[in-house]
Amino acid sequence: MKPSARFRPVAALVLVAEMLTWGIFSGSAFSQQSELTLPPAIRPNQRQSGSVLEVPTVPRGQFGATESIPRMVPQQGQELTLPSRQLTRQPGFKELTVTITDQQGRYVTGLQKSDFKLYIDGQQRPIEFFRQDLNTPVSIGILVDTSGSMEPKLMQARAAITEFINDLNPRDDVFLFAFSSQPFLLQPFTTDHQAVIGRLSLLYAQGETAIFDTIIDGLLMVRHGRWDKKALLVVTDGQDNASEQNLQQVIAYARQMGVLIYSIGIGNSNIDSSAISFGPFGLGLIAQDAVDARTLELLSSETGAKTFLLRTIGDGSAMREDCAQISRELREQYTLGFLDADPSRGGYRNVRVDVPAHPEYKIRVRKGVEVGGTESASAEP
Repeated sequence: MKPSARFRPVAALVLVAEMLTWGIFSGSAFSQQSELTLPPAIRPNQRQSGSVLEVPTVPRGQFGATESIPRMVPQQGQELTLPSRQLTRQPGFKELTVTITDQQGRYVTGLQKSDFKLYIDGQQRPIEFFRQDLNTPVSIGILVDTSGSMEPKLMQARAAITEFINDLNPRDDVFLFAFSSQPFLLQPFTTDHQAVIGRLSLLYAQGETAIFDTIIDGLLMVRHGRWDKKALLVVTDGQDNASEQNLQQVIAYARQMGVLIYSIGIGNSNIDSSAISFGPFGLGLIAQDAVDARTLELLSSETGAKTFLLRTIGDGSAMREDCAQISRELREQYTLGFLDADPSRGGYRNVRVDVPAHPEYKIRVRKGVEVGGTESASAEP
């Protein structure tokens, strides 16, 4: 599989808006923020100065190298539980994020390791690592659709994403992508959440929709985050019509990387896009109201996350609540780690998690994991 390499310059209006907003005339606005320097393996549309411009393409064969961002020291008084290095270095070690709700849809917290049973391909496996994710920081990528049809929805999207960011753990590191016909980077990884919120003013609607390419680029970038728990939030109102990659490739990346893919789909999820005709009467405009709910739900289900669907944007209150719920959910989960029984036998493993004492609970976890090779191997060109 070949990741998307089509980062392009943003429209001149966006660059002018950025310059007016941030005062980036000398190219030094971010020169003192060392944490915004990205590994060379990432190919965003961003110079080191912070301007949204094209950078030289990484030479073929170098994408997927093992660069890393130094881990951030936990804040005093907040202990972070991580699997031991000895455990993570063992072949076949994998982590799973588990979400549990009761019959009323409320998150269930306070469970212990002994409450869980973990099955890989139907065989019970010991839980080698256990964590309640109440204060666990997360590396998060926000991917915002800025295709032409999003123009009337961008104001509400900005407000909702702002609420999402404000509800995050202060230690979460966040990056921001915008995408239309191609993905481009507005803000590299940072723990300065107000900086991310400020970049939302640069969202500008134009072009088509490259969802698949953008999610793959987001998955490749989020693996450089500080924390072992990683997630993407995708906000879109359309269907993919501009990607070089396809859905099967996106699923393959998602299975390898173990990243939660949350999404908010805006529009009519009942329209069958295959039946839309593009004739002289302009019936193709109907496609602007069609959101690919099936794809969004498939990706969320595959990764143990969740999709929220909005028929219309309205005043944006429903979208803000959805964003707030995703932010809360990241604080109400569990992380389970296990060792595969036969890591030398690579391939896909089905996953099941049970809480035997409470069969009424609803358990959400990724459907399976890929064993064999390394997560970075999926990023090789």
